[in-house]
Formats: sequence, structure tokens, C-alpha cells
Amino acid sequence: MQNIDKDAAAAFTPTGRLRASINLGNPILAGRDAAGAPCGVSVDLARVFAKRLGAELELVVFDAAGKSVEAVTGEVADIGFFAIDPLRGAGIAFTAPYVLIEGAYLVRGDSPLQSNDEVDRAGTTVTVGQGSAYDLYLTRALKAARIARAPTSPTVVDVFVREGHGVAAGVRQQLEADAARLGGLRLLPGRFMVIEQAMGLPRSRGEAAAAALRAFVEEMKASGFVADALARHGIQGASVAPAAHS
Repeated sequence: MQNIDKDAAAAFTPTGRLRASINLGNPILAGRDAAGAPCGVSVDLARVFAKRLGAELELVVFDAAGKSVEAVTGEVADIGFFAIDPLRGAGIAFTAPYVLIEGAYLVRGDSPLQSNDEVDRAGTTVTVGQGSAYDLYLTRALKAARIARAPTSPTVVDVFVREGHGVAAGVRQQLEADAARLGGLRLLPGRFMVIEQAMGLPRSRGEAAAAALRAFVEEMKASGFVADALARHGIQGASVAPAAHS
């Protein structure tokens, strides 16, 4: 079991508690249980890390990835769970990924689009969650299609349907659930990207703290904890990331 240096541990808890930013906008990472309390893989990891630090855990819950990123960047939270992205890396020190998630496209049943390669064309509007990893990636990647932004990732398909957009982009599991709920929709085959989900902390907390968090993530993957958490929460469409290169 990893031992965390006293100074590094103190860097995680400037308020005396470990404030963990939890994004409910990604159903693979977090949701709410029957009693309405936050639950999921990211919550499980936060609990173990707080215990490792000997600190009380405070969950800072958001409905969108962008808000969760802002909380850690602005040091309203001490750790968070995010898709790795170079824009976010300006203020956040990331670990290696612990989970890999597929990003997929959703279209109407009668859409002429049949493959991911056909999406980036003039006249096509792609709906994404504001500030999500898909928003950041597709903003860079799409050259001809237009991007429309829903307030959060869970509202993407509703906005896509209401506004008559051509494509919805997001977590495969969320899109599949929305397609089943609404009917008349289908996912394009395959994936357009793989999201690397990692833990992160404010860069200002220093390299010792960042190294401790990186080591924690590697331990949680190697021990089977992440795989067990995915199974325990019934998560489909995600896999444990491989060990980081040393």
C-alpha cells in the first residue's frame, strides 16, 4: 500500500478536508443511488484516497464536466475526475488514465449518415455537452460541421431532438440509454474517439502531491479496484486503462 508523504498529504487538504469534485454528467463515472446520494467509480476512488490521507471527504457535486474542471482549476476542490485534454492541463496536473471510454455519434433512424467519417461535412450540426471532453476534442477536429452546445452531457440528446440537429456526440452508454428512451434513433458504428479518464489536482499543489496521486491511480488499477468498481456499478462501455509507462 502506498504511503503518502506528510507534506504531500497536506497539499491535498488545505481546508482540513479532501474536497473531491464529482461530475454527474458522465454516467460511467458517477450517478446517484436510490437515496439520491452520489455514487460510482469516481466516488469510490475519492473515498479510498481520503482514507489514505486520513482526511474527511467532502464531495463537491456538479452536473457537467466543465464545472468540475473549473472547481479544481479554481481550487474550490482539491481533486477531480476528468477526461485528459491539453486545454484543461494548463491548470490541472493529470494522472495517467484509469478508465477508457468510447465516444460515439447518434443520429435519427432515417439519417443518411452511415459512418463516423461522414459526420464532418457542411450543413451538419453536431450537438455536444458544453465544456465536455467531446466538445473540446470536436472543436479541434471538425472542420466543416457546426457544433451546437447543450448545457450538460445528459441533456445532449434532448437538445439534439428538439433543435433538429443532425448528430449527437457523447458517451456511448448515455447515447444508448437515450436512444432506448426516445426511439427512432441509432448509433453510428464504432467510435470517433477514446476518452482517457484520469484524476487530477490543481497544478499549484506541487509535484510531490501530483506524484502521490499518480501512484494512487496506478495502485488502484493494478490491484483490481477499478475493475471491481466498474463491475459493482454495472458499468458497460468502459475498460480499465493499462498501466502507465514508467
